[in-house]
Amino acid sequence: MMELLIGFNAVEAALAAERRTVDRVWVERGRDRGRLARLKDLARRHRVPVEEVDRARLEHLAAESGASRDARHQGVIASVASMSYADPEAVLAACGEVATLVVADGVEDPRNLGALLRTAAGAGAAGVFIPERRAVGLSATVARAAAGALERVAVARIGNVATFLERLKDAGFWTVGLDAAASRTWDDVRYAKRTALVVGGEGKGLRRLVRERCDEVVAIPLGPEVESLNLSVAAGICLFEVVRQRREGR
Repeated sequence: MMELLIGFNAVEAALAAERRTVDRVWVERGRDRGRLARLKDLARRHRVPVEEVDRARLEHLAAESGASRDARHQGVIASVASMSYADPEAVLAACGEVATLVVADGVEDPRNLGALLRTAAGAGAAGVFIPERRAVGLSATVARAAAGALERVAVARIGNVATFLERLKDAGFWTVGLDAAASRTWDDVRYAKRTALVVGGEGKGLRRLVRERCDEVVAIPLGPEVESLNLSVAAGICLFEVVRQRREGR
């Protein structure tokens, strides 16, 4: 099944990563300098047809992709194969002695999942796990929000999240849940060499059974009259604390 990717980051990443087939690239006619010219060269090196079209054609393709009106195609759109999910056990097997994983418990907004994938990739996470039910899956909207990160981080689907946390523990991962009601703060714990960060869905947070299965639960204190952070922002705060501690040898 093919889908449309819009924008430089998503299209460049799909071409460079070679994790899925890129069928065709459309670029705006007359824009042949700078980044767009380099992208055209990249596509041709990968033997992907490049078709120059007028802006109206690109706007039509963007609308077909389901992009919102404020989504910018930046003069480039590509037709690509849908991203396949990684095998959960293969992701675990590929982890080294030091590794970070992310488990998303019921994220329903594709833009939030895309932003979470971008954050996870930026922090060097080895994989992101999402449940098969009651959660959004991979889509073109997720890919747009991920801005290329979907090509750089493995995404695996799992069954029951609470049960999967036990599998992570068996694999030597310390599971850390992010919950506003936790008594300890995100910077008050020492993250293990193998850490799995568990984040909840929009509004609901971690489900009770998932929270209870975590080895540690941490919170991010907020200022007055601020109820919550976007889940990708909250995850980023914790993930880069992991990065900081490892850099400092803690």
